[in-house]
Amino acid sequence: MYKYDIVISWDEGDGIFIASVPELPGCMAHGNTPESALANVQEAMQLWIDTAKEFGDRIPEPKSKQIEVHP
Repeated sequence: MYKYDIVISWDEGDGIFIASVPELPGCMAHGNTPESALANVQEAMQLWIDTAKEFGDRIPEPKSKQIEVHP
C-alpha cells in the first residue's frame, strides 16, 4: 500500500474528526474518533487509487517515506 501523509483535524462545527490526504486531491473521510477517521480515510485512499487506475489518471508518488504520529 502507498504511504501518504494523512492529516487528522477536529471539526468543532460538526463535532467530528476529519482525515485528509493532501497528495490525493479530494481524498478525505471523517469519523467520531481519530482512529475511525484514519480507518475511513485509508479505505478512501484505496478507492481514490483504484479509480485513478481505472481511468488511467496519474497516481502521485508519496512525498514522505516515514510515518509520524503527533499526539
